Amino acid sequence: MQNISSAAYADSKPHYELLDGLRGVAALLVLFYHIFEGLSFAAGGTPITVINHGYLAVDFFFILSGFVISYAYDDRWGKTMTTGNFFKRRLIRLHPMIIMGVILGTITFFLQGGVQWDGTKVATSAVMLAMLCAMFFIPAVPGVSYEVRGNGEMFPLNGPSWSLFFEYIGNILYALFIHRLSTKALTVLVGLLGIALAWFTTFNVSGYDMIGVGWTLDTVNFFGGALRMLFPFSMGMLLARHFKSMNVRGAFWICSVILLLLFCVPYIVTGNSPISLNGLFEAICILFIFPVLLWIGASGKTTDNFSSRVCKFLGDISYPLYAVHYPIMYLFYAWLIDHKLYTIAEAWPMALAVYLGNILLAYLCLKLYDEPVRKWLTKKFLNKK
Repeated sequence: MQNISSAAYADSKPHYELLDGLRGVAALLVLFYHIFEGLSFAAGGTPITVINHGYLAVDFFFILSGFVISYAYDDRWGKTMTTGNFFKRRLIRLHPMIIMGVILGTITFFLQGGVQWDGTKVATSAVMLAMLCAMFFIPAVPGVSYEVRGNGEMFPLNGPSWSLFFEYIGNILYALFIHRLSTKALTVLVGLLGIALAWFTTFNVSGYDMIGVGWTLDTVNFFGGALRMLFPFSMGMLLARHFKSMNVRGAFWICSVILLLLFCVPYIVTGNSPISLNGLFEAICILFIFPVLLWIGASGKTTDNFSSRVCKFLGDISYPLYAVHYPIMYLFYAWLIDHKLYTIAEAWPMALAVYLGNILLAYLCLKLYDEPVRKWLTKKFLNKK
């Protein structure tokens, strides 16, 4: 456990420092994945290489979120926590960086020339509408005027916001419904959701032969995105109710290495089988391996000040990094297309600059914007003394 930042609530519980660190590791791996996604996009949609399953970081985020929310709030309902107060806390925690991501996305869209990926010019009014809707977290339906990039994203100015949209849904369900469930009922819910997720991935319901769904508002993506959130989110809550620490030496490094290895497993070609082997691998990761990694990470402890500082730094920047990195990626993708660069060997200097620049941008957003704004909002709306 560790102390937390000055922007935290007065009654915040100590954090699981290794879980904070692992959330940061997952965010760094997402950034790494999006570098290679850009190379694939520039080359016309070739398979993503090296960190093939980096999108599974989202599912790992969801299980961490469920565990931490259950740990932080389960024992407060009916005592010091009301539904309204819970929603205020979550909005203060999440929404400032969502707005920052939208602002950066708008700026980078205009820097790209204000055009869709096919070169079609987009009216400034449509971009402003997209910005306004995204600030209030109103997703775009494919084909509407403010779906400005033309590839169907819920939030075309900052694509990864789709997962935060589902995070909000999870928080609402937790406050209104899930926290009221007995542990036995929650176990049944987790089991049913696990069966549904295994069916969705293993039988390739999406048609993608992967679980990278949820980013657009067609039927299968919304259903798949909801499953991607609901199972790990609920599983994290169930683990929090049952959690008992065990002694695990080197837990942070063990979990970090396993995450890296899992994300780097090549796509598994299915062939003519009705079973998606790639989907089966992803189901095993989400249903079994991620819960084990969470338990190990929650059990571990740092043994020196340096490790504690590393975990705190990674935890602090994890959410800002996830929330603001993709607008810069849009610029990177456009640069790759303009220069006809399709391999990391050709583009590594710019890729490295984008990677390190995003980490610096996240840290600056955290210190100069996110923490001060959250601290002010807490005093303003939660009467923090």
